Amino acid sequence: MDAHALRRQGWTISAIARHLGRDRQTIRDYLNGAKTPGRRRQAPDAFAPFLEYCRQRLADDPHLWATTLFDEIIEMGYQGGYSTFTRALRRYYVRPHCEPCQTTQGRDVAIIAHPPGEEIQFDWLELPTPPEEWGGGEHAHLLVGALPHSGRWRAVLAERKDFAHLVQALDQVVRKLGGTARRWRFDRMSTVCYPSSGQVTAAFAAVAKFYGVGVDICPSRRGNHKGVVEKANHSAEQRWWRTVPDGLTVEQAQSGVDRLAAQMDGRRRILDGARTTVGEHADAEVLLEVPAIPFPVEVSVERTVTPQSLVSFEGNSCSVPPGLAGTRVLVRHRLGEDLTSSPPAARSSPATAGHRAGPGGP
Repeated sequence: MDAHALRRQGWTISAIARHLGRDRQTIRDYLNGAKTPGRRRQAPDAFAPFLEYCRQRLADDPHLWATTLFDEIIEMGYQGGYSTFTRALRRYYVRPHCEPCQTTQGRDVAIIAHPPGEEIQFDWLELPTPPEEWGGGEHAHLLVGALPHSGRWRAVLAERKDFAHLVQALDQVVRKLGGTARRWRFDRMSTVCYPSSGQVTAAFAAVAKFYGVGVDICPSRRGNHKGVVEKANHSAEQRWWRTVPDGLTVEQAQSGVDRLAAQMDGRRRILDGARTTVGEHADAEVLLEVPAIPFPVEVSVERTVTPQSLVSFEGNSCSVPPGLAGTRVLVRHRLGEDLTSSPPAARSSPATAGHRAGPGGP
């Protein structure tokens, strides 16, 4: 019998609860209209407080990744999971429609086998409008290296894309990965090979010999051969570069991309029916040891002399002779040499050599 009918007959709430086998508060809620029999109470929508923020972010940048937006609202206090968040985006139609994106769905994809420890894929990522303080021009350059077998990737910011900076960034990337694979794969970048033929240059062949690796060049118009590093590029651009605030130093920005790469090691994987992560999978790869010192190439960068007759180089201050304040100088340093015992040289039009300044100045 219905609780309302029993109540009209004069039954007490306790008697009705005992008769129907329900809690007294439940009966009281039914009688007061706070609950309806057979209908569950809807939990409050945890996404609602963040709806307008997400609408504005996606209106400003329709191609912003959902993972990037999820990271942002997590910091703002969102308590739901990622799948709940993406369902809410679809339920409220938050992302604007993009017709060109719809035409790319359902295309065929190629699956290429990658044995463990066999290959590292490298690629430059061009990052637009970096902070002016970096002095790198209209683009910053990020060299990304990825292990295609496990999906682990690491990246290093470089001031330029010339041969010396490429070698320096390569060395830093493989050390961040914990070793080098047996082969390195590149697209047809001119600092590695002759673009017309794909033949490795003599200069880069010496680098490969120094690290004990082979070099593979992607066939022309076959970018899918290094699809893993392309995906890592996309992650770095969407989840890191789009959120980099103004005013960061190069060192702070590098710390940010290092944190993202380490965070991406936590991605889940299922291998042979067992649950694992990208990081655990990568730790099982057997990589070759990296030489104790980098390949000895000379890195050159331009700097402006401060009023204190100092120029900055890789977090250090190098002094130059007085009278050059405001002058553009060329700072040169050979990789593998200790900046303390063998400081870089700074040369301007009148050839001048500098030395590393201590904490107290030049």
